[in-house]
Amino acid sequence: MAFIISSINVNGIRAATGKTGKGMLEWLAGTEADVICLQETRATDEQTRTALAPALASGWHLSPAEPGAKGRAGVAILSRRAPRAVRIGFGSAEFDGMGRYIEAEFDDLTVASVYVHTGEADTPMQDEKYRFLSELGAHMKAQTRDFVITGDWNVAHTELDIKNWKGNVKNAGFLPGERAWIDELIAAGYVDVVRMLHPGVPGPYSWWSYRGRAFDNDAGWRIDYQLARGEIAGRAKQAVVERADDYHLRWSDHAPVTVQYR
Repeated sequence: MAFIISSINVNGIRAATGKTGKGMLEWLAGTEADVICLQETRATDEQTRTALAPALASGWHLSPAEPGAKGRAGVAILSRRAPRAVRIGFGSAEFDGMGRYIEAEFDDLTVASVYVHTGEADTPMQDEKYRFLSELGAHMKAQTRDFVITGDWNVAHTELDIKNWKGNVKNAGFLPGERAWIDELIAAGYVDVVRMLHPGVPGPYSWWSYRGRAFDNDAGWRIDYQLARGEIAGRAKQAVVERADDYHLRWSDHAPVTVQYR
């Protein structure tokens, strides 16, 4: 029996669930995922529960971590069954109160949802991003259980992960230091399961700017990852980016990244 994990930056939970016809609530009603990791809820825990009330009434369990600053960040995990344990943050005095990381235990597996902010090259925002990545990386390398960490990393790892890589070599999201950080995680035993299942091809992209015709031209970035370590990594058998059929059917500027594990 497959165990399915989805990850999606909702770009504001109230906006995503407020869209009618083909919004987030309709997607939730049709998904086969067992666990869904959310990023950028941009809402308090109470507001997130209110926005997801129809899904919670149908049986979903919600584990939220609200933003430390209004309208920024916020992560959560939806699951078909209640997790055995939930932890917010990874022991960081600087970042644990910002609503950027949450993890939940299900039997022998830990699933985490992370939001890494965009940053900006050669600014204090980028320095903060590197501090966050450093502390997060130490936490990831210390894991001993089967572990899947999903989310919006705001880093495109290789040239295959961004359509216009030549125009972004000096921009946040494709800086050498950011890309090297993912190299270090892979060297430490993590598997980028989407890339493992889609080797050597551009994308599949998971984020497209609302500007211009980026979505129509598939001029995107692959910045939403599922990184796995332990026995679970070898059980990944199918990965899809649930790209909307049309620009007007989008309920976020990201698309859900869904992986089936055997």
